[in-house]
Amino acid sequence: MKFKVFVFSLLVGVLLISCTQKTEKEVKVSEGFVIEKGLNASHWISQSEKRGEERENYMTEKDFKIIADLGFDHVRLPIDEEQMWNEAGEKEADAFQLMHNAIEWSFKHNLRVIVDLHVLRSHHFNNPDNRQLWEDKTAQEGFIKFWKELSAELKKYPNNKLAYEPLNEAVSDNPEDWNNLINWVISEIRKLEPERTIIMGSNNWQTVGSFKDLRVPENDKNIILSFHYYEPFLLTHYQAGWTPLKDLNVPVNYPGTLIKKDDYKKMDKDLAEKVKTYNQVFDKEAIEKEILQAVVVAKKFDLKLFCGEFGCFPSSDISIRHLWYKDIIAVFEKHNIAWSHWNYKNDFPVVDKEMKPISEIIDVMIPKK
Repeated sequence: MKFKVFVFSLLVGVLLISCTQKTEKEVKVSEGFVIEKGLNASHWISQSEKRGEERENYMTEKDFKIIADLGFDHVRLPIDEEQMWNEAGEKEADAFQLMHNAIEWSFKHNLRVIVDLHVLRSHHFNNPDNRQLWEDKTAQEGFIKFWKELSAELKKYPNNKLAYEPLNEAVSDNPEDWNNLINWVISEIRKLEPERTIIMGSNNWQTVGSFKDLRVPENDKNIILSFHYYEPFLLTHYQAGWTPLKDLNVPVNYPGTLIKKDDYKKMDKDLAEKVKTYNQVFDKEAIEKEILQAVVVAKKFDLKLFCGEFGCFPSSDISIRHLWYKDIIAVFEKHNIAWSHWNYKNDFPVVDKEMKPISEIIDVMIPKK
């Protein structure tokens, strides 16, 4: 009898140890910065002329609750140098408070946050001719200084809830310019926060084609590799006012040939020539083939892959956009790619003016159970 009791006790002990070890392992996994589906909280403390009360009211706790209630798990929060620091490099208290508000509202509603330094005075993704960040050592040192100050502000937040994205859409003619700068800023952040997750994007607007040139730090598993995806451009930026396609007056198609041959006759000659440079046959297979360029690199370094921006400008027919969203989300799911849609409620919205979800988009992103 004593032997049976001993064996039973031993088995119970083994089971308890096993369960404890499993629990500890699960806790370690859950402590990481885990994201799947998110939205960009843009045009607030980034790319906006709003200030004062107008800026305060543009994004409130209600917005972050809406994002969470829709089923998203994180927000990417763009911030701009000109909003966060004045020209003397001094912090703007009001903007920093809005950043903290966004983080705290997100956490309250179980959303994780990526703080994305989106635009610098020395670098703007829509002005690649500005070489200041790549050629001016003072500008580079200023960029490092900004991240040291951001770290001092943000390091109090848990590593599993907040991540840093050092710079949005770097655009340099020489990929080594970006490799040198991003590795420099990562090394400086690591001195201050060894375990913080850092989102590392590729050069040339974070395109998938530039992933092959990205120099990733060795043995740093707290990095997520990031790309942006707006292909085919004829569809995603159809009639967008800041593009050569703003005057396009014929329908765009997807999948298949984007602009039909007969429709060229309806365009003036100059516009037709511009359109030809973008026109092609595009479908789900084409999307996957392009994105695989980033997937291969992420697998090589055993790092998580993240699409930090994608979306369709809401000028094309919603049925066409629905098909594109369906295809790209399927590719993300197939290759375990986390994503953050551009954006929440501005130029590429997922809600209408009454803040109701656009079902043709939301139902693809967050399928109803």
